[in-house]
Amino acid sequence: MYQIESRVRYSETDAEGFLTMTGIINYFQDCSIFHSEDCGVGVQWLKERHRAWMLSSWRILSDRSPRFGERIRISTWPYAFKGIYGYRNFAIQDEAGEYLVRADSIWFLSDTDTMLPVRVREEDVSAYGPCEAPLVMDKVPRKIRIPEYSERKEPVLVTYHHIDTNHHVNNAQYVEMARQAARPDCRVRELRAEYKRAAVAGDLIVPQVSRTQDGDVVSLCSAAGEPYAVIWMAYADSEETVSERQDV
Repeated sequence: MYQIESRVRYSETDAEGFLTMTGIINYFQDCSIFHSEDCGVGVQWLKERHRAWMLSSWRILSDRSPRFGERIRISTWPYAFKGIYGYRNFAIQDEAGEYLVRADSIWFLSDTDTMLPVRVREEDVSAYGPCEAPLVMDKVPRKIRIPEYSERKEPVLVTYHHIDTNHHVNNAQYVEMARQAARPDCRVRELRAEYKRAAVAGDLIVPQVSRTQDGDVVSLCSAAGEPYAVIWMAYADSEETVSERQDV
């Protein structure tokens, strides 16, 4: 397990002083990148081998939203590698060790010359050491069902502040686009995301928002209607934790 410690910054919080879902994802992303860097298989190592880890899907549960000024511990660990895929858990805990946020993610290894998936080799992952046990999380479908009806929202032009070192839109940026298109004033308590194809600078992303009883589904599409990412979000409407809500 790899860990970093932090304190929730004012710039990472919403109007109520809670760490945003985009802030949570940025912490997770930074933690996993630092993990790879400290193991010697980071961004430059991958670049020299024309490889990159691409995110396929997220599932994030916020048991309790971290607050401004709160000291937190962010953890990550891989729990399996199979074929082209790597499976990685994340967590945010408070000073007492209580889970605030838990997450599961699926990644695939890509050849950056062909932009095609490639099988994970021992040399790609041996530096991480033995895989650890996965977090206990209830099972949900990997695929997000897209309702027939959706409302078209204001298109977003991809500019360079959306782009990361892989030269396409960073996964956290898609979530922020979805959040802004759906309910920017609501706090996300649970999120699932599927990443379909990479958007680059100059692309136009058209959010299509579908309201359901369980939450919002946002399809972030090209002008031709092909999805770059599909994101489902459920919202927190009180100070209840996810576990308390499920007991009702």
